[in-house]
Amino acid sequence: MLSNDLVRGSLRPVILKLLQDSGRMCGYEITCRMRQLSGDRILLSEGAIYPVLHKMVDEKILVAETEIFAKRERRYYSLTDSGRSKATENVAEFRRFIETLNHLLEA
Repeated sequence: MLSNDLVRGSLRPVILKLLQDSGRMCGYEITCRMRQLSGDRILLSEGAIYPVLHKMVDEKILVAETEIFAKRERRYYSLTDSGRSKATENVAEFRRFIETLNHLLEA
């Protein structure tokens, strides 16, 4: 399992990429997909990602829609038009960051 401190700093681009690929997801789906794609190395609670999701809704990068699922309200998040371009920018910037870190660690 990876340190939560490392993971929290990378949540924004990862969430944007997941939504870019999937269209819309609820918080639970996002955490499950992160766990699955990371081979169980990233284990976050839904509560860990909600502050990031709420901030992106406030910034109008995401839109949230509430639906009833199994007699409970569930919020689904998807990219806005400006969020789609922001996702592409954030993911590209994060990839450059990872490349830079790799370069630093291999030096």
